[in-house]
Amino acid sequence: MKIFPAIDLRDGKAVRLYQGDYDQMTVYSEDPVDVARSFKKKGASCLHLVDLDGAKDGQLVNFETIRRIVEEVDLFVEVGGGIRDEDRIRQYLDLGVDRVILGTIAIKEPEFLKEMVAKYGEKIVVGVDARDGYVAINGWKEITNQESFSFCEYLRGIGVKTVIYTDISRDGGLEGTNMEAYKKLQQIEGLEVTASGGISFEREITELKDIVSAAILGKAIYSGALDLARAVELAE
Repeated sequence: MKIFPAIDLRDGKAVRLYQGDYDQMTVYSEDPVDVARSFKKKGASCLHLVDLDGAKDGQLVNFETIRRIVEEVDLFVEVGGGIRDEDRIRQYLDLGVDRVILGTIAIKEPEFLKEMVAKYGEKIVVGVDARDGYVAINGWKEITNQESFSFCEYLRGIGVKTVIYTDISRDGGLEGTNMEAYKKLQQIEGLEVTASGGISFEREITELKDIVSAAILGKAIYSGALDLARAVELAE
């Protein structure tokens, strides 16, 4: 299982939101490139980047920061946040980002998603954010009537290889992840699942290793609840 430590970007800084709430934001570092370097030193080979400005208003405020991370730190990088057209996808891939994450657009424009998956294959990942079992969009503010597990089945059916599944209610709470959700997703043949949201304990890493292909760690490593080097070791 791969471990993806997360860096959420806002105005060029590394921050964390609580359950996606921009009013509950903690700034962890003025220099996200240094944060990425520290993750690599602790054994990480992958990095999960979220452009919060892009997600909120579509602006490419953090593009230069992302470029520096890709160029200066040798990691497998995935980027999400406000990617709503092919131009943005191409900008990131041309930069050297390994894969891009589509969220809201994947629900709102299924034909666009199919086209991008056909064109870019495994470089397209879909972020499925769920609240009470239903897909949430637009920065988690809007709950759709799309059931999250059936949506994941649909995604696999149209050729999506990887989904990042987040239970919003667990995100940033340091109270553990939704293990039952990942056990259920494990039954979708051929779908690689990245677990995200609330992973806080070493035992969860050990359990997830047999269920999902990757796990995203955020608040737990920033708060010290989990040691990144130890998590990487356990995941391997």
